[in-house]
Amino acid sequence: MVHMKWLILTVGISLLAACSDEQTETVNEKETAPVEEQAEETPAETENANEEESGQAEEAEQEEIEKEEVESEAEPEPQYRLNPATWGVEPIADAPAEAVLLTIDDAPDKHAVDMAVTLKELNVPAIFFVNGHFLDSEAEKENLKKIHEMGFLIGNHTQTHPNLTTISEDQQKQEILTVNETVEQVIGEKPKFFRAPHGANTDFSRALVQQEGMMLMNWSYGYDWEKQYMDPAALTDIMVNTEFLHNGSNLLMHDREWTAAALPGIVDGLKAKGYTFVDPHEIELQP
Repeated sequence: MVHMKWLILTVGISLLAACSDEQTETVNEKETAPVEEQAEETPAETENANEEESGQAEEAEQEEIEKEEVESEAEPEPQYRLNPATWGVEPIADAPAEAVLLTIDDAPDKHAVDMAVTLKELNVPAIFFVNGHFLDSEAEKENLKKIHEMGFLIGNHTQTHPNLTTISEDQQKQEILTVNETVEQVIGEKPKFFRAPHGANTDFSRALVQQEGMMLMNWSYGYDWEKQYMDPAALTDIMVNTEFLHNGSNLLMHDREWTAAALPGIVDGLKAKGYTFVDPHEIELQP
């Protein structure tokens, strides 16, 4: 009987030890399972993190490229400023003093595109001052776009070319703002310069031009509206040899057949006298 009790006790202890080992193994499995799962998830998380970092790097690189493109498209540093007392241009710092500015009014009537092509071939910059009544049709607007795409600056010369001193302030406002709106629609930017027909400004037009962020501009000399100079040879001679030609002169010409024909000779004559040509993009805009 005693022997039987010891046998039963021995078997019981063995069973308890086995259960204890099984429970310990289960606990260990439960404790180590999250670690194994975490180890299995680590490569995926690392890959995601790398992808995110790569995406951020590409985004930063793209932003830097776009910033450089914007900076490259920015307006060049001003090299000249306009003198409102003489309407000529004066060099800033080390810009060449022996330089003149070419401007062409009443564009784009019939010859402005050809004149722009001529100047482009000669590598000479200019401002084309436009009238709104030459921008009524799609073909006329396309002409303006062509001039702008050749790199020439577009100025405002009013809608219908009136003498501003003879019309009301409301009419002056309409004459100026209508051209700004049309030009912006066609080329994507407003004119930076304004020239009043006949050079006749009013206090109202001056204030409006400043409010619109434009610069008022007249001229130093011009001749192509006078009968004796409606001839290419005569016009070339006077534009190059006039007493009013000097450093910084602001030359006025128009969209006219004889002026278009005289343009190459005028440019060559000015170059022969040692003049270079002011890029209007490099004229300082007054606030």
